[in-house]
Amino acid sequence: MIHQYQLGGYNIVLDTCSGGVHVVDEVAYDAIALFESHSREDVLSSLQEKYAGREDVTPEDIAECYDQILSLKEAGKLFAPDTFEGMAGKLKEKSAGVVKALCLHVAHTCNLNCSYCFASQGKYHGDRAVMSFEVGKQALDFLIANSGTRRNLEVDFFGGEPLMNFDVVKQLVAYARSVEKQYNKNFRFTLTTNGMLVDEDVIDFANRECHNVVLSLDGRREIHDRFRVDYAGKGSWDRIVPKFQKLVEARGGKGYYMRGTFTHANPDFLKDIETMLDLGFTELSMEPVVCAPGDPSELTAEDLPIVMEQYEKLAELMLERDRAGKPFTFYHYMIDLTGGPCIYKRISGCGSGTEYMAVTPWGDLYPCHQFVGEEAYRLGDVWTGVTNTEKQCEFASCNVYARPDCRDCWAKLYCSGGCAANAYHATGSVAGVYKTGCELFRKRMECAIMVEIARRMDRKKAEAQA
Repeated sequence: MIHQYQLGGYNIVLDTCSGGVHVVDEVAYDAIALFESHSREDVLSSLQEKYAGREDVTPEDIAECYDQILSLKEAGKLFAPDTFEGMAGKLKEKSAGVVKALCLHVAHTCNLNCSYCFASQGKYHGDRAVMSFEVGKQALDFLIANSGTRRNLEVDFFGGEPLMNFDVVKQLVAYARSVEKQYNKNFRFTLTTNGMLVDEDVIDFANRECHNVVLSLDGRREIHDRFRVDYAGKGSWDRIVPKFQKLVEARGGKGYYMRGTFTHANPDFLKDIETMLDLGFTELSMEPVVCAPGDPSELTAEDLPIVMEQYEKLAELMLERDRAGKPFTFYHYMIDLTGGPCIYKRISGCGSGTEYMAVTPWGDLYPCHQFVGEEAYRLGDVWTGVTNTEKQCEFASCNVYARPDCRDCWAKLYCSGGCAANAYHATGSVAGVYKTGCELFRKRMECAIMVEIARRMDRKKAEAQA
């Protein structure tokens, strides 16, 4: 399976199953498009007719181009067969019962009242609550006990707003550090915060103990303050931006993500990214909103062309800033074309419900934070472990080949089948697909690959000039 597109002045050909990325001239681009469905004679005839009169493209050039394509096919770098279906699920079978990460919902409450919040303003359609140290300790013990020989363990302090239970966060980190050596584990903590309660103590703690910090900012003041308001209806932009700037500066500009959400109100989200850059932030993420159909924040069909254009302009901006010596990272454009995830990981997906789970303030286990509150998907608790094995098996068998809609998609080995939670909320099944999300993902991949190609071309040019 191949995918061809033109972007950034490049003719790009992706070979899905080999992982090959080819940048070709226009003759090769046209020849590849005809290669599988036409005979050699028909391809040569068609291209000779198209390029008749071009002194730089002779019949001999076209024939040589065809033969080079054939060589690439024989080498398994173009039109490679899909031989991976038999591997689907193998990684999850191999790591069955091994948990590597928990999302600790230390606070099912929040000091902001964001209208688009998937967590229903932090309370997940349930009661407001905070996690006790005892429950959190048991969650960490559960993780240690179920992590097998895995050394690195991930824990995300999440909410609601986790800093509304900061004392317990600190106690849990101290407990984890006290038992790491005993169990040969290394805890890596992430804190996700809206910034309202960030102070010197939080900054010192986060920069000492947290491998990563996720900071919520929707970009422009008018967009941010339209949604991210307190319970008095007052926007939070002016209160949180100076705190975020101080925190990021203290971290040396590393180990954080400035995470925004774009909605129907701002499909032109590049303006929000530019605002973040102007504020001094360079590790960025802007996520499309996921909400109930008919919600005022929902991205509409009319929004999608705007969003697609924004992704292209974002790619152009990244390259412009690279060349100006002012690079920045965009989370969804992070791609490694040579040493990326192994094929097992690409097939099996994120590991929600198996390797990764969310823990409520009461100690209940769910497949991930986006399933919390869906009673049918309660897996068990941190004392008794997973008891809802039927639902866990549903996630264990959920891979890119378990989704019929993914089979003919060129991006399937980049997205691993997509987000199970988004699929569930869009279709009622974790084996479904969130079609709007698929469209956006494919566009992001096209842009990310183009950016990586351009960067490599720039490096080769610089080396040649050195």
